[in-house]
Amino acid sequence: MKAKLLMFFLLAAVALMWSCDPHVPPSIEFKTGANYISQDTTVAKDTSLTVGIIARKKEDDMKTYNISYAYDGAQSTTTQQTFTLTGSEEQYYEKDYTFRVRNQAGVEEWSFVITDRDGNIAKLKLKITVK
Repeated sequence: MKAKLLMFFLLAAVALMWSCDPHVPPSIEFKTGANYISQDTTVAKDTSLTVGIIARKKEDDMKTYNISYAYDGAQSTTTQQTFTLTGSEEQYYEKDYTFRVRNQAGVEEWSFVITDRDGNIAKLKLKITVK
C-alpha cells in the first residue's frame, strides 16, 4: 500500500511540474533606422528624440506599455505615459514616442516596458547623456 501511495505522489509531482506555466514574457525590440534612437547616446540639451518599439505576444496577451525615466542616477523612475493595449494590440504592438531631453546637462535613463496578462514583463532601456 505504501509503495502505491508513494508512486501516486511521485506521478502527481511530475505531472504538476510539467503543467506549470513557464512565465514567458512578451518580446520587445527597438525600431532602428535614421529617425530612431535605439542605443545609448549623447545629445545636446533640449534635443528632440524618437524611440520606436515593436512588441509581440509570446504566451499571454499583452496588456500595458509603460514609458518611464529617471534623471542622474535616481533609483526610482517617473512614469511618462502608460498605454492600455486592446484588441489586436494585445498580440502585436508598435509605437513611436517622441520626447525632448532636459535643457540641462546630465544623464537620463528611459525604460520601455511591456506587461502581459500574467504580469510578465519585457523591458528595454536607453541611457541618454545630455551635454
